[in-house]
Amino acid sequence: MQKTLKSCAVFSGVGLHSGRDVTVTVRPASVETGIWFSRTDLSRYDTLISANWQFVVHSALCTRLVNADGVGVATVEHIMAALAGCGISNAIVELNGPEVPIMDGSALQFVRGFLETGLIEQAAPVRAIKILESVEVSENGASAILEPASGLEIEFAIDFPDAAIGQQSKALNLANGSFVHELCDSRTFCSKDDVVTMRSNGLALGGTLLNAVVVEGADVLSPGGMRYHDEPVRHKMLDAVGDLALAGGPILGRYIGNRAGHTITNMLLRRLFSQPGSFQMINCSPQTAKSLPGASVPLEI
Repeated sequence: MQKTLKSCAVFSGVGLHSGRDVTVTVRPASVETGIWFSRTDLSRYDTLISANWQFVVHSALCTRLVNADGVGVATVEHIMAALAGCGISNAIVELNGPEVPIMDGSALQFVRGFLETGLIEQAAPVRAIKILESVEVSENGASAILEPASGLEIEFAIDFPDAAIGQQSKALNLANGSFVHELCDSRTFCSKDDVVTMRSNGLALGGTLLNAVVVEGADVLSPGGMRYHDEPVRHKMLDAVGDLALAGGPILGRYIGNRAGHTITNMLLRRLFSQPGSFQMINCSPQTAKSLPGASVPLEI
């Protein structure tokens, strides 16, 4: 069944790229609402932005949504992953700034907030996107594939020059609360050289060693090192969960990413929905619902 929050969940922090303080209030929503963002700091325009792949615009190093009035919200991928990973179908995400706060660089605090607030089932089945035929996109050495599977599965491979990251790969079935247990606390990452480049371009203004894993060669500069030996590839999988959540419903299929990022995943969704024969919208039976990322999530972590 579809789910929403029992009451509001509130988060405050700084935007990774904007460096601006922002407060997010995630409100319950009625059945069939879906996920919407609302800019409470604006009033002259349409301030509602649908969390949908059609509204993604190109943005360096994050996923940004923009509505027809040009009102946007950036860095939505981590909170979208948390919503999908907790099985939340309907919610209004209000924020008083242009960017979702980075928190600790992962989705952990969003997940904790949602589970502490509590979830309720609603009187409607989850509508999911069942992959019928494989679709694939590639660009500049990166690629992504969606192929048929009984639930959401993710396989990911990365290759970075810094020895602290190097080549990593991981495969995971997202059923049985795997997102919460395996991925949600994996943080965004970059090299020290990347930080210099991003800041010279007006990005990563809110980034610190406490909200990102920063590496230099074989060294991890962030205090405490990595949470997992393969934390970077886990974070790329977390990003994929968030970007795939913009499909408009859970995906029943296998996502295979190779050096893929936000742009590639959005290209993949655009390719998928341009080929109607490659997918089918279904109402999830109770048995199918057990394979969704939000099934069997723990009450607390």
